[in-house]
Amino acid sequence: MSSPKFDIVVYGATGFTGQLVAEYLATQYEGDANLKWAMAGRSKDKLASVRDAIGASADTPLIVADAGDPASLKAMVGQTKSVISTVGPYQLYGTDLLAACVASGTDYFDLCGEPLWMREMIEKHEATAKSTGARIVFSCGFDSLPFELGVFCVQEEAKKMFGAPASRVKGRVRAMDLKHSGGTAASMKASFVATARDLSLVALLRNPFALTPGFEGPKQPPGNRPLLDQELDSWTAPFPMSTINTRNVHRSNVLMGFPYGRDFVYDEMMLTGPGEKGEETARRVTAAINAEKMGPSSGPKPGEGPSKQERESGMYDLLFVAFAPDGKQARAAVKGDRDPGYGSTCKMISECAICLLRDTPDVPAGIWTPGAAMGHKLIKRLVDNAGLTFTVEK
Repeated sequence: MSSPKFDIVVYGATGFTGQLVAEYLATQYEGDANLKWAMAGRSKDKLASVRDAIGASADTPLIVADAGDPASLKAMVGQTKSVISTVGPYQLYGTDLLAACVASGTDYFDLCGEPLWMREMIEKHEATAKSTGARIVFSCGFDSLPFELGVFCVQEEAKKMFGAPASRVKGRVRAMDLKHSGGTAASMKASFVATARDLSLVALLRNPFALTPGFEGPKQPPGNRPLLDQELDSWTAPFPMSTINTRNVHRSNVLMGFPYGRDFVYDEMMLTGPGEKGEETARRVTAAINAEKMGPSSGPKPGEGPSKQERESGMYDLLFVAFAPDGKQARAAVKGDRDPGYGSTCKMISECAICLLRDTPDVPAGIWTPGAAMGHKLIKRLVDNAGLTFTVEK
């Protein structure tokens, strides 16, 4: 078999997020002769327009590939060492691409926050991926990379402070300016339709260990209502993304050989502040989240999303607290300098692909979380290039 022509193909480069990923690679790695990458999508004309709009080199290769044409996906995958896929909902448009990558031993990265589809793919493809050499890396964006790595960092600090990792960690969103895109809304709707069609999936969707087939850990906090967190002296509200983030954190623990223990407990909430004002905010946020679950609100359509100004003015501040048996705390913070869903996510998934390619080429084949696969080397790359910070707090 001939060597692949490309290191990375950005599949879905004409979509909202895919364009941002392509723009990041074109800008951040401009002049890097050692990185060979291409843009892929359904229309060559649209690909050419995006290439020109983002200022990519005029000789950036363009590949026509369509989720509805498995042969075109196979042809695309055969040309590259790795694929970054931004074409979701993945449960609707990602299955054939993932299968093609697994079959050919091609590395794969996505932004998936759809645990039902991920579980299906793990059960269907993990053994084959290990035999073909494919490294499949799910959830390389704000779902769920800062949370997975935040737990990783606070556990490193816990080992220094306590002499051992903590069996209890809390993830808390202190501040966040997040805008949704049409793709995010479409993924949420697809998950709702899937569970409505097959009610047996509801239990799996609610299971904190949905992504760890064969392992069921201890009961986890539900995180579905306002609560006063006395240990942190703040009211808390549910965090909608916890339904994917917590699953990925538990999978990471399993993939790394249970460094956090088999009795590890982890939850995520949003801090709303102390006292009556904090309680009022927590209840208001919870009501808004519940209303959103009842039906899709009017929002962006697929292909639409926050403006450049909104992406660049966004931010997030995440706190992770590990608790020792005697009540002592270890704290770590993860912060990002852009809108988490798009301004930061496009950088994170790009750096995941570069990290696996250049910094951690010996990661074994299989289906991974980013942190479990790349750990400290990925953190360094995100700090150096992607506007993230990881700090220990006292």
